[in-house]
Amino acid sequence: MRLLPLLTAVLVAAILAVAIMYRGALVAFANGASFEEAVAIAEGSAPPPAAAEADAAAAEPEPEAGAPAAAEDDTAPQPVSVVAMRSTATEVDGAVVLRGQTEAARQVELRAETSGRVISNPLRKGAEVQEGDLVCELDPGTREASLSEAQARLAEARASVPSSEARVEEAKAALEEALINQNAAQKLSEGGYASDTRVASANAAVRSAEAGIAAAESGLSTVSAAIQSAEAAVAAAEREIDRLTVEAPFGGLLESDAAEIGSLLQTGGLCATIIQLDPIKLVGYIPETEVDRVTTGARAGARLAAGAREVVGEVTFLSRSADPQTRTFRVEITVPNPDLSIRDGQTVEIGIEAEGAQAHLLPQSALTLDDDGTLGVRIVGADSMAEFVPIDVMRDTARGMWVTGLPDQADVIIIGQEYVVSGVPVAPTFQEPTQ
Repeated sequence: MRLLPLLTAVLVAAILAVAIMYRGALVAFANGASFEEAVAIAEGSAPPPAAAEADAAAAEPEPEAGAPAAAEDDTAPQPVSVVAMRSTATEVDGAVVLRGQTEAARQVELRAETSGRVISNPLRKGAEVQEGDLVCELDPGTREASLSEAQARLAEARASVPSSEARVEEAKAALEEALINQNAAQKLSEGGYASDTRVASANAAVRSAEAGIAAAESGLSTVSAAIQSAEAAVAAAEREIDRLTVEAPFGGLLESDAAEIGSLLQTGGLCATIIQLDPIKLVGYIPETEVDRVTTGARAGARLAAGAREVVGEVTFLSRSADPQTRTFRVEITVPNPDLSIRDGQTVEIGIEAEGAQAHLLPQSALTLDDDGTLGVRIVGADSMAEFVPIDVMRDTARGMWVTGLPDQADVIIIGQEYVVSGVPVAPTFQEPTQ
């Protein structure tokens, strides 16, 4: 078990010894010398290539003054062959492109406001309804009788008003008579023609008449309260009867069957669901880097994923509050949909009109990253040197990437950009942008 490691150690030591002893021969062979020259160097009969070159350089005569300079150093960096394209900036509309979905303009669940048995035939899902159409009707039961009772109480309360008002007038007349008697008794008493007892009796009559007025007015107030209570009972009974019919609040389509005839609906029970698809909303979410480019009322277009249909509308809502998870802002575009062909929940690609910019159309493969991870492209700069230019992607299309950040005229390296860095000389071969 220990023999193999021992033999390996001996073999490695022998190889290292040979490499040290014949280092000059190995270096010469690695630099391109023939096997015979390497053997001669190992035996000591020939000098190493470095010494021979030094002796040759010493023996070579110095160039005379005014003589032409020697040929260029073969070690100078050679230009790297690349393929480039001459790109010219073009005015591009600055549409903000995002993906979203369609949503119904309005959607509501019709629910019962009272309990009762359904007595109307159900409307089936997909049926079109107009504003005010009957969707569900409930059995009135004893509600009409309750309304009649409340109306009778109201009539009775109103009938008692004249008698109550008459009592008030009668009490006022009694008070006026008592005041006259009181005044007469006081004057006769001052002249010595009436006793104090008569004056006291007149004063008591006045107080009794005042109490009668208060009682009559209280009775009239009670009648007024009874009238108001009866009116409230009538209104409640009428409202309860109105709740027996569930009507469409707006025109649209039934998204579910209406409640079946004979079924019992409790308060809050679902009658039907109605959606309005004309107009329809296109909903998307804009990143915070693009939200300042969009304004309410801006023209917008969209392409539906199904059938590649294109529609046009305008921005009607832009959220002022970002979604806390995605940091994006909700935007809504209203689009006419008279034939109801656009459905709720379809995927759409939205383009919102914004201010344009000068941009270059480049193939996606031309984009690269520098050492810091900055997105950009490499161009052929002055003196045919490669340069890195940071860019911003404006739009991604099937033809390529629209980018900004480059000068109006730029020679963009599209093949070989990954093999050069800034300052490296290049030998570009130009390709037409249409190729």
